[in-house]
Amino acid sequence: MKPLKGLLLAVSVIVAGQAGLAKSATPHVQQAPFGEADGTSVQIYTLTNKSGLEARIMTYGATLVSLKTPDRDGKLANIVLGFDSIDPYLAGVPYYGATIGRFGNRIANGRFTLGGKEYQLPQNDGTNSLHGGTKGFDKRIWSAVPFENKQGPGLKLTYVSADGEAGYPGKLTVRVSYQLRNDNSLAIDYWAKADKPTVINLTNHTYFNLSADFAHSIVDEIVTINADKFTPVNSVLIPTGDLRNVEGTPFDFRKPTEIGARINADEEQIRFAHGYDDNWVLNQPKHGAMVLAATVNDPVSGREVDTFTTEPGLQFYTGNFQNGKPAGAGSVFAYRTGLTLETQHFPDSPNQPAFPSTVLRPGKVFASHTVFAFKAVK
Repeated sequence: MKPLKGLLLAVSVIVAGQAGLAKSATPHVQQAPFGEADGTSVQIYTLTNKSGLEARIMTYGATLVSLKTPDRDGKLANIVLGFDSIDPYLAGVPYYGATIGRFGNRIANGRFTLGGKEYQLPQNDGTNSLHGGTKGFDKRIWSAVPFENKQGPGLKLTYVSADGEAGYPGKLTVRVSYQLRNDNSLAIDYWAKADKPTVINLTNHTYFNLSADFAHSIVDEIVTINADKFTPVNSVLIPTGDLRNVEGTPFDFRKPTEIGARINADEEQIRFAHGYDDNWVLNQPKHGAMVLAATVNDPVSGREVDTFTTEPGLQFYTGNFQNGKPAGAGSVFAYRTGLTLETQHFPDSPNQPAFPSTVLRPGKVFASHTVFAFKAVK
């Protein structure tokens, strides 16, 4: 299976009266079929803003399939890893572009206790539960409604997770909205309500490669992370509960640093993950404040993305388990050809009382906001 090669031919234009106008001048949303999953039709929506940037999102997994942004010469190209058909997603590729839930990242031994009751989750990462288990939100079909306002075109996706689904308590109604804004940013808003106490940690698992050359490693890209601390992990990538200072470690990205500069350092935490697959504790003035979490720059193309979020953590992952093999347990993309910027609460939070809580109770609303802002620098 090859990476995305281009646009789908749109079958409908959502914004009335805009068909046939130049994409670079008129923001719009288009819809097309993208195959079938579990006997249900999967749709793909193409959002185009007034500058011609393009995001494609499918209803399977509320997944960002492609995202076209310009380089320093104005050339548009796709900068996220994805596929031109649904087949590899159904074969089990690891979360490319997907919305992750009910709980993103790892829960130790697939177990947690809430209200005095222990809950057992699927163990799909050794003994741990990862990204919602064997059939998380990334493998569900969401309903979708396009929208547009003065900020740009968008897509609102909804999924209702039944009480007991994947072992989690409570019926959970989830909404995820993508908006490709006219300021050349992609905003992702998360919203959820539950009818019983539960835990929740939603994120997006897009793999970025700002070079737009998916045969090219991301180790030459330059990263800045707004964090003085990170959460060290044990050999199965579960946090120890400590918050460790980044100073003097390979995890210090407070100044722009090439990914490859220390990715192979002889450091226990890096050996555990075969590179970077770690949670940084973002510098927030107060819980829930919107902050700049990270900046990634590709010096060759000039593309740059700033990540802003209300979440307390950022999982920075460097594609250490990509292997270039056919779709399924592995990946058709080669080693370290994509990186993730997963805005989140900390891994294993339900079992770590000192971490910010991920408990959602009836009558309360879970809300989270992440923005990826794109530009090209000379």
